[in-house]
Amino acid sequence: MKLSAKLEEAFNAQITLEFQASLVYRQLAIELERMDLPGMSAWLRHQADEEIVHANKFIDHVADRDNHPRIGAITAPSVAVGSVLDAFEAALAHEQRVSESIRNLYRTAEAEGDLDSRPLLNWFLEEQVEEEAAVDEIIGRVRMINDDGPGLLRLDEELGARPVATTEAR
Repeated sequence: MKLSAKLEEAFNAQITLEFQASLVYRQLAIELERMDLPGMSAWLRHQADEEIVHANKFIDHVADRDNHPRIGAITAPSVAVGSVLDAFEAALAHEQRVSESIRNLYRTAEAEGDLDSRPLLNWFLEEQVEEEAAVDEIIGRVRMINDDGPGLLRLDEELGARPVATTEAR
């Protein structure tokens, strides 16, 4: 069943937002690399890659519905961080923006009577709960550590141990 024009536009906006999220994470990774925290930087790079996986899932859904996936204009992320806490708070703020966008996409699909998008959107609703919780947990740990060098280095090592994934949709 083909997506309505309104829903196709909404999905394409989400595709664009997912690619933008990837760039935000990539810039945050650069910032933490500059702070000599390669593990945290690697964790953020993995998040950037995961956002591409998310975009690919939306692209596949739109294409499978015989619609035309499109990537809209993406502006370079303007993230200014002076600390590890700043970086992860910026990541959480962006995840919250993505979560709200997905909730709005779900509402649009419901208003359009599009039952076929529910499984994908339900998956994303659950995924966003996990994404926000993961970043929020890191923020809590960073606050607990404060500016303790050994604590930051331990967290950096732990976050750097995250397994490498692919950018192809799962």
